[in-house]
Amino acid sequence: MSTETLTSRLTIFQGPQRLLQADRLTVLRYLQNHDELHPTGSHTPLWVFDDLSGLRLDLNWRAELPAAPLPPHTPGTAPEETAAALPESPSRSRSTRAVGRPKLGVVSREVTLLPRHWDWLNRQPGGASAALRRLIDDARNAHAQQDSQRAATEATYQFMQAMAGDLPGFDEACRALFAHKQSAFLLQTQAWPDDVQAYLHQLSRPIWAA
Repeated sequence: MSTETLTSRLTIFQGPQRLLQADRLTVLRYLQNHDELHPTGSHTPLWVFDDLSGLRLDLNWRAELPAAPLPPHTPGTAPEETAAALPESPSRSRSTRAVGRPKLGVVSREVTLLPRHWDWLNRQPGGASAALRRLIDDARNAHAQQDSQRAATEATYQFMQAMAGDLPGFDEACRALFAHKQSAFLLQTQAWPDDVQAYLHQLSRPIWAA
């Protein structure tokens, strides 16, 4: 599991109560401790949400938590037991190396364009790859606020579907959300549980700031 995945921000709910908001590794350890304290499964289940997308995640701490470190090598260990720890041979390393420039964070992927697009890109300073990166950065900067608002709207709706679908005013709150009417949204959700409201406010903040 990558470091970026382990440090992504997640939130745990038990019913309408928010128990924890932390990075993925901390959340996984919390789930482990909770399952060990409640092995019968008779408690209200814990739901985990992604703070970026608002999606409910099905986490399995047994599969995701980093494995315990292997014991140090001791004399008498059979050669086959340590073979996996030997460094790769230069030939093997070269044959399995990923395409691109990973040290710079560059990843090579296929892009399909028409001939006229390639002709234009190849005439740009730095070549096709540099031109594409500039175009993407320019588009991201030009539409950053709009993209943030759209992503926040979708994340808020995803959480609302999971946690508030049966609450009074849900349909009206959804209409206010997609219309970006903050006052109406707050009015329709004001009777909802406090922790649900608080998380909705967190997810929807970029909408109202736009």
